[in-house]
Amino acid sequence: MAQMNMLEAIRDAMRVELKRDENVLIFGEDVGKVGGVFRVTEGLQEEFGEERVFDTPLAESAIGGLAVGMGIQGFRPVAEIQFVGFIYEAMDQMFIQAARMRYRSGGRYNSPIVFRTPFGGGVKAAELHTDSLEGLAVQTPGIKVVIPSNPYDAKGLMIAAIRDNDPVFFMEHLNLYRAFRAEVPEGEYTVEIGKANVVREGSDVTIIAYGMMVHTAVKAADELEKNGIKAEVIDLRSLVPLDIDTIVASIKKTNRAIVVQEAQKTSGVAAEVIAQINEKAILHLEAPVLRVAGPDTVYPFAQIEDTWLPTPARIVDAVNKVLTF
Repeated sequence: MAQMNMLEAIRDAMRVELKRDENVLIFGEDVGKVGGVFRVTEGLQEEFGEERVFDTPLAESAIGGLAVGMGIQGFRPVAEIQFVGFIYEAMDQMFIQAARMRYRSGGRYNSPIVFRTPFGGGVKAAELHTDSLEGLAVQTPGIKVVIPSNPYDAKGLMIAAIRDNDPVFFMEHLNLYRAFRAEVPEGEYTVEIGKANVVREGSDVTIIAYGMMVHTAVKAADELEKNGIKAEVIDLRSLVPLDIDTIVASIKKTNRAIVVQEAQKTSGVAAEVIAQINEKAILHLEAPVLRVAGPDTVYPFAQIEDTWLPTPARIVDAVNKVLTF
């Protein structure tokens, strides 16, 4: 096992697939010689050449269009959108062309594309760089949405995403790139897309989260345990497909739940998770399922983002509310 941070794990996954399959290509703004803004692709162009890892013009619509065109020709593009706020320029290509390709062609063509993008707050980045826009993709049929929370999952999920025959929107939290190191197997392995992970066992309440919020939830669970409250923490890993079975199994044990997301509260992933819980497990609930999320405002400027983001204290407060309902 090697010790890797999440950035290195994602890079290693792409390296594994570039070696394994000559149809895998990586492209985007500054991903070649520079290695990307965060150096995720550093060294890959030198190792695999400019025909496999190359820079594009500063045009997200062109990046998306190139990915769609290459995908239907048998390539497996890994297209980087430099920051999540820039996907608006590529939404037609991502959420209409790629996502509907199999349907539109009656199964003749597909879009085996990974759209990579960093997102997430807590790093004091500029406007449009840190928004959580996963909700836009979740509502789009035909595209999978993956958000890893740790290096092991990041590598396994990236390999699985590259091998998937449908488009995958792979979101990488900025605050996790270099946050910590963990053991990551060398060589190839996959983590199943659509399978959640119970990262902490508990019996009193279920906390459901993804991405950076998994770590925030674990911190909250540590605080709750000091008062004798045992919280179970579920890392969704992927939002589409959603592993509702793991969530329901946990709620049957704990009978209470909250859902944590960094994105604004209204119409987000948490709302969808709660709707499915109500459809499949409402008779096992002893309290309403609450949300802990960002406020329904534009993502704030860096000076005040720490007061905007969900915190362990807010999660603890929500848990106490469902426990005393």
